[in-house]
Amino acid sequence: MKFKTAIKPYHAAAGGLGSLEATTRFVIDSKNALKNMRNLLRMNKARGFDCPGCAWGDDNKSTFSFCENGAKAVTWEATRRQIDATFFAQHSVTALNRQSDYFLEYQGRLTEPLRYNPQTDHYEPVSWDDALAMIGEHIKAMDNPNQLELYTSGRASNESSWLFQLFGRMVGTNNFPDCSNMCHEASGAGLKRSIGVGKGTIHLADFEKADAIFVFGQNPGTNHPRMLHSLRHAADRGARIVTFNTLRERGLERFADPQKPLEVVTPMAGTISSAYYQPNLGGDMAAVRGMAKALLETQRQRLANGEASIFDDAFIAQHTHGIEDWFAQIDATDWQTIEQQSGLKQQQLREAAAIWQNAKRVICTWAMGITQHKHSLNTVREITNLQLLGGHLGKPGAGLCPVRGHSNVQGNRTMGIDEKPPVALLDSLARHFNFEPPREHGHHTVEAISAMLRDEVKVLLALGGNLAAAAPDTPRTCEALRRCGLTVYISTKLNRSHLMPGKQSLILPTLGRTEEDMQASGRQFITVEDSFSMVHASEGIGKPLAATQRSETAIVAGIAHATLGSEKVDWLALAGDYNLIRDHIAATIPGFQNFNVRCEEPGGFWLGNAAADLRFNTPSGKAEFCAAALPLSVCPETQAPFVLQTLRSHDQYNTTIYGLDDRYRGVYGQRDVLFMHPEDIRALGLNDGDRVDIETQSTDGVQRRVEAFRLVAYDIPRGNLAAYYPETNPLVPLTRFGDGTGTPTSKSIPVMITAAHVRENQRIA
Repeated sequence: MKFKTAIKPYHAAAGGLGSLEATTRFVIDSKNALKNMRNLLRMNKARGFDCPGCAWGDDNKSTFSFCENGAKAVTWEATRRQIDATFFAQHSVTALNRQSDYFLEYQGRLTEPLRYNPQTDHYEPVSWDDALAMIGEHIKAMDNPNQLELYTSGRASNESSWLFQLFGRMVGTNNFPDCSNMCHEASGAGLKRSIGVGKGTIHLADFEKADAIFVFGQNPGTNHPRMLHSLRHAADRGARIVTFNTLRERGLERFADPQKPLEVVTPMAGTISSAYYQPNLGGDMAAVRGMAKALLETQRQRLANGEASIFDDAFIAQHTHGIEDWFAQIDATDWQTIEQQSGLKQQQLREAAAIWQNAKRVICTWAMGITQHKHSLNTVREITNLQLLGGHLGKPGAGLCPVRGHSNVQGNRTMGIDEKPPVALLDSLARHFNFEPPREHGHHTVEAISAMLRDEVKVLLALGGNLAAAAPDTPRTCEALRRCGLTVYISTKLNRSHLMPGKQSLILPTLGRTEEDMQASGRQFITVEDSFSMVHASEGIGKPLAATQRSETAIVAGIAHATLGSEKVDWLALAGDYNLIRDHIAATIPGFQNFNVRCEEPGGFWLGNAAADLRFNTPSGKAEFCAAALPLSVCPETQAPFVLQTLRSHDQYNTTIYGLDDRYRGVYGQRDVLFMHPEDIRALGLNDGDRVDIETQSTDGVQRRVEAFRLVAYDIPRGNLAAYYPETNPLVPLTRFGDGTGTPTSKSIPVMITAAHVRENQRIA
């Protein structure tokens, strides 16, 4: 496939006509236009299906409850293209490995179970019975239960993920690496330490009441576009939107609502951010510390003058612990350190602090720009400190809002996909099913990959996802997958992981979120949880492409039955009626009482949040201020001249590449690009458009290098770089991960840049 490559600035607002044009193009390209138009009208609606893209909440008000990237997710899944035995007979695994990620998924839907034949280097059809029997035999032949790894993608439903964790614990392991380990682990861990709950505290409706919204480290225009509607409405009524983001992103500047005809056909658009600050990568903790220092100086001056406090002293006294230690840490942090690490001027941070001070109701929201650094856990806690200072918890229009990635990544964790399971969950499972689950902690994703490299993993079961493309240190991750005794991938489409087969490998084709799920008791629905702890029913409406595709829930149940039989659990009965699964969830997971009945509630039901009710499950019984020092350096073991972050393009969701354009950043038909400040380009003696090699500076003796990336001059602070993943995942060391999280430091990679030595005819004009 050939694509026209270009770098040309995009001057329009986010959304608007450009979004409608892109949506229309993807609907037509799916070769299933009428079906997908119907799908989009039923997405995020009662008795429809929940978006398979991001985890942003549903407002239940809009006529069209989808965004451009949600439409891409639906049309990408509900395509008429399909690949079968003929395709795999024509393409060896080695040949497919030479293709791009875009090519692999563009071929269409998987429709029949496949088994890798290492003698021919081809995948070949296998019956469901033989595939499930093979999995059961491999698991039963393991020397110990911890030779099993159970990986989970954030797209898996509550029902399938709950079944998955029950199966794993009945086998005897807590090895549940998942996509959350690689993205938002710092949010859950940091919030749990500060407020006792590892989730956000607000409702979607709180965006309609906030006086100020602080947006840290996220790009909603690409990653969760429906958030732009909430921000736009808040800005239109006078709320101050304050953005801290290293790159200048169009979606955080201007947004034209595609659902407003006048904004589609005219240049009209609404301003999103009233203040936009561009900190250094990893400098957000220092930026928030600077705001707090400015506020503390103002507070002391006001009190000395006999004026009223700017803090919520009653809230602090009644509901928090440890503020004096934090104040001492603030005093010990000088402005020079704050400015150097944040990359922002003292005056800028005082301006941001003044906006916070003058707002009665503040929301702080963040995403992976905050959570993929070595000190991310403390950054999340520093943001929480700021909110506690003003009592911005437990009241309308205020709170903490981590914006999760995939559509049910938060629900997976609620269902027990956790390598460090709460004791209460294990006790509940033990009582309800009369067995003793394992108590020792299992592997998170990086630990699982390391165990594979040590030949300690006999079986990898992957419930969705694309671990080879999502995980760091790509060559080592791919080697790890190949060293497994058996790899099993439950997937809708072909992806990079399938091309890294273990000694034996299976691909099991599953239904998508958009498709009708018929089981023994009739048509089924599943549930998901969004970023606001709302649980929604989701019911697919499209006919599956093939009778040989099975639902995720049915596949997990089939594996469990083939491995464990039906003595303790009738797995096949659960697969035949998801209401039975939800009854078990209601009996074992807090907040899900009367689950099946509550699924009928319009718009879903709220799980509740103890911290939002000012009940804090911490050692002190109060919200804990964190008195952590700023890190000495974002990349403490190196003195690299540049820090690189990996990020998504606009035609991408997680590892799924829908196309080769990044419209808002002005990149078309290509992905091997490196965003750099124009003065940094000149200082290297290079020009915009030149090709460069990127090499990680590390201390483990491993060379990590990608080559021939095209320089793109961009509005980004000097010394900071950005490039797309998975192309730059080879640069992220497995050995560098967040303190207390295990999350790879994909937003702070120390790198060196050198001119690439490529033939002239390899350059892209």
